[in-house]
Amino acid sequence: MLKTLDVLCLGETMILVSPTEPTPLVEAELFQLSAGGAESTVAMYMAELGYATAWAGVLGSDPLGVRIVETLEKHGVDTTFVTYSKTAPTGVYFKNPGAASPKVHYYRKGSAASYMHAGLLDSLPLESVRLVHASGVTAGLSSTCRVLMESLASRLRDSPASFSFDVNYRPGIWGVEEAAPVLLSLARAADYVFVGRDEAQILWNTTTAQSVLEHIRPRGTLIVKDGSVGAVEFSSAGEVFVPSPRIEVVEEVGAGDAFAAGYLAARMSGGTAEKALTNGHMLAARTLRSTSDFVPCVKPQ
Repeated sequence: MLKTLDVLCLGETMILVSPTEPTPLVEAELFQLSAGGAESTVAMYMAELGYATAWAGVLGSDPLGVRIVETLEKHGVDTTFVTYSKTAPTGVYFKNPGAASPKVHYYRKGSAASYMHAGLLDSLPLESVRLVHASGVTAGLSSTCRVLMESLASRLRDSPASFSFDVNYRPGIWGVEEAAPVLLSLARAADYVFVGRDEAQILWNTTTAQSVLEHIRPRGTLIVKDGSVGAVEFSSAGEVFVPSPRIEVVEEVGAGDAFAAGYLAARMSGGTAEKALTNGHMLAARTLRSTSDFVPCVKPQ
């Protein structure tokens, strides 16, 4: 285990199957396997950016689970807090680039992670890390996962650790009627809240970043992302907007997690709101140009 831990990410990681070229699944001939999951993507980017980072979750006792752990460790993420299920499998999902819809196909029902429960928190160093990052995906996996997330928010409320929460609404996991109040409650409990303007509109019928702010009424900092338009931060210091860079988009899934990592890394190093938002855009752009969720930095030889 790392001697000193800066960031702890908690959630489900699955095996991501994606075409090596941005081609729909029905046409693609070559595929690649990688680790895919909102929280582990953030973890890999945070580790790359120099933060001592761990990912916690439950995987199946199968080759896919082993592959995920080896991938995370390869990219500098501590996996001390990973546990394995002997009865439930590691989840899998497929990206479908170039297709009209859906862009992602999940095979995670009954996965090992869906059996996570609040007792898992007892084994985590929640009081000794600087930041804990989680997302709304976990709350939608099962009733026990929902209690896990609610318990996490409660434990972090008076903790020295900051609670970072990405709303990350996934229609394929649960419906709006069920998800909206749960995700709103979790957002209101966080120190940093990330949400897309489009998903906020689906969940809460908000239309602008300002209306998202008025609806959530966060206790901490709110970051509203608006795709190719830009992102805005609302905090006690005021409102800061940074436009998105113009890039050619190959595939969108995973870009929000990269943005969160870039933003949080800058904030943790004392960067301004403008620096943090710009950093988020830069990291998201790297993911947007690829069919993978995590795109490691290519260092010059």
